[in-house]
Amino acid sequence: MAISSVMIRSRTIVHHLSRKMGFLGASDKSSSFVQYATSSAIPLGHNCGRPYAFLGNSSVTHFPVPRFKSTEAEREFDDSQSHCINEVDDNQALDFPGGKVAFTTEMSFISESADKRIPCYRVLDGHGEPIVPNNFVQVGKEVALKMYSDMVTLQMMDTVFYEAQRQGRISFYLTTLGEEALNIASAAALTADDLVLPQYREPGVLLWRGFTLQDFANQCFGNMADAGKARQMPIHYVSKNHNYFAVSSPIATQLPQAVGVAYSLKMDGKKACVATFSGDGGTSEGDFHAALNFAAVLDAPLIFIIRNNGWAISTPIEEQFRSDGIVVRGRAYGIRSIRVDGNDALAVYNAVQTAREMAISEQRPILVEALTYRVGHHSTSDDSTKYRPLKEIEYWKMARNPVNRFRKWVERNGWWSDTEESELRSSIRKQLLQAIQNAEKTEKPPLADLFSDVYDHPPSNLQEQEKLLRENIRRHPQDYPSDVPV
Repeated sequence: MAISSVMIRSRTIVHHLSRKMGFLGASDKSSSFVQYATSSAIPLGHNCGRPYAFLGNSSVTHFPVPRFKSTEAEREFDDSQSHCINEVDDNQALDFPGGKVAFTTEMSFISESADKRIPCYRVLDGHGEPIVPNNFVQVGKEVALKMYSDMVTLQMMDTVFYEAQRQGRISFYLTTLGEEALNIASAAALTADDLVLPQYREPGVLLWRGFTLQDFANQCFGNMADAGKARQMPIHYVSKNHNYFAVSSPIATQLPQAVGVAYSLKMDGKKACVATFSGDGGTSEGDFHAALNFAAVLDAPLIFIIRNNGWAISTPIEEQFRSDGIVVRGRAYGIRSIRVDGNDALAVYNAVQTAREMAISEQRPILVEALTYRVGHHSTSDDSTKYRPLKEIEYWKMARNPVNRFRKWVERNGWWSDTEESELRSSIRKQLLQAIQNAEKTEKPPLADLFSDVYDHPPSNLQEQEKLLRENIRRHPQDYPSDVPV
């Protein structure tokens, strides 16, 4: 009972001080928005704390509107001021914490879905032609060629490393085939100061930021040159130098962590944001919902980039949720959102770049749902032909290929040729094969590295674990790799 009283009193004091200091989003704030010049704005409604959505291929004007709040809640509730409280007209509205709510005599349930699905923002059509009219941010030759080169590199890296796993040279791998545009274009739209908390299908972000093919190979082969000291599974990359947090296998755990990281940037006054990635399957986790609410309440400068690639391993999206995908979930939490064609590199670039500007200048979270089909198997542990037709995979691989679409646009600008294409692919293949050979020859880290770097003085439980492991290796040496120094 005493503990409960202390907690209640502590919360009351904190809320009082926070209100006085302008925390908890209590202060009014105006915001600006970039104009998209094609169609009318899509209103979010009047109950979400944000006036207009960043949705679809639309022209949106964002008006300064404060977060909804109760007028009475702003008063000091003490005996000396109780006579100042205005009575609420019970026949018109309820002055409830969070803001006034109008009454109605009509019993009406909110519809479970809108009549029309949220549109998908697009810049290039399926043939790489800009859709007119389309007021998109122009991408210069240098950036465009790096985007295309990295998309091709990512595509080839996946192919070569996937084959290396099939040959037994590495234990596990996971491709981004079909999602190259989302990887590279989102990375191009961010800056090096922006922090990234990935899921596991975003190596293109690292590639864009300068992580080398040798770095990728070292991690997948788990050798001495691996920045993670071979403690992680293959494709669980990490790079402090590139502001890229370590990949973690449990689904969606990175999302609430990203909110905390973004809030720290906000408190430090940094002109940067956080981008965190997840798949559609991750939105079925509780961490997704906790993160969205957390980010909205704290006005964290954070971009949620959600890959809706059609499948959560073998579970199709129609068995994951009844709502119109993921973009509508942002509205439920008061987060401005947009749905993007994830196979259109220019659309992704524009959407993420604009989302970044809003996240930093307005100090708010943004949700981006990218529709981008997963062409490859979920991982080397999966055979997707068991749960989806081959014709579907081939259609997205050939007719809707994001790399081919972007190449057509680059070629139309006179920036690329067949000769350059052949030279690029030949060069990348040589670099990949050389990286794999180097990684295989590099010595594995010693067994002791499993237990170091955590404590100055290893506690007794870690010492006991290391002792038991070494004893087990001595008894069963055939069960352990011979190339790991004991």
